Amino acid sequence: MDATTKHLPEPKTLQEAIVYFGDPDRCFDYAKKLRWPDGDVRCPRCNAAKNSFIKTRRLWFCYPCKRQFTIKVKTIMEDSPIGLDKWMTAFWLLANAKNGISSHELGRALGVTQTTAWFMLQRIREVMKAAKWDNTKIGGSGNEVEVDETFVGGKVRNMHKSRRVRFATQEGFVGASTGKTIVQGILDRDLRKVRATVVPNVTRETLQNEILKNVKFGSTVYTDNAVGYDNGLQRRFIHVFVNKTESYVKGRVHVNGMENFWALLKRSLRGTYVAVEPFHLSRYVDEQVFRYNNRKDGVRKLTDRDRFTAVMSQVLGRRLTYSDLTAKSDSPHHAPTGTGQTAQA
Repeated sequence: MDATTKHLPEPKTLQEAIVYFGDPDRCFDYAKKLRWPDGDVRCPRCNAAKNSFIKTRRLWFCYPCKRQFTIKVKTIMEDSPIGLDKWMTAFWLLANAKNGISSHELGRALGVTQTTAWFMLQRIREVMKAAKWDNTKIGGSGNEVEVDETFVGGKVRNMHKSRRVRFATQEGFVGASTGKTIVQGILDRDLRKVRATVVPNVTRETLQNEILKNVKFGSTVYTDNAVGYDNGLQRRFIHVFVNKTESYVKGRVHVNGMENFWALLKRSLRGTYVAVEPFHLSRYVDEQVFRYNNRKDGVRKLTDRDRFTAVMSQVLGRRLTYSDLTAKSDSPHHAPTGTGQTAQA
């Protein structure tokens, strides 16, 4: 290692990150520090601390379970032949690119195939996903929460005639929501945090169940005048709605915060990703939620390095195989109850 670059400060920009992670030893040490902050390296299989490090191969041998392990084992990068330098650059780019980054662009930047880059990006999105929101609820007495939903998909007027007819046959009409995927979002105005999830329909039961699961009783809930919100919420929340056919804002009653998030989401979908299958949409939503929720920490504006560290610190215990991602069972590692099967259902 060159003496002038041996003790480089931790990167703050993309250019610095590429230089910093371009050195394999420095890259390995950085990943090791993120995974074992206290320096106590433990086997990911048996959690034993008795091991020896094989420097030439950058792996450890665990004495209790008599097996070797690398820094990637039990992380989202497990079984990946891609080096840490490329993985970390990909993490940095996706965590900080406001409108996302396409697999074609990432593939050219890293020197890998488009398919490899796409699989890398989907695994990083899996890391960005909040683990069921940590079973916590947002809002509370005196807190204001916005709830809204949006439809993601192509416009009916741009569809081929045969496809429009097919949708009309299946759904009985050709309207604005025909053939589209529904995403519901909840914004805590005080925390400036968003929760968004793909929902199967806009029935009263579906929309209100998401609110009950994510919002504390007694919160002030603002919605539009959609039928799904017009009955039942008053029992547990202070529910006020705005009629968008008359006005978008009525004092503090509006859902413009969620509309802002939908604009960011759709800008990335239309401008960067162009066409996203409904099967994979939830991960693209998780990606945008992560970036939105990691803009600030209270009053402090988060930096690119903060977002990179946040997503890298969540790689442990996550796994997404290609067979699960594509819902194809031709892999010997495919599990019938995998993520892909669930998403497809």
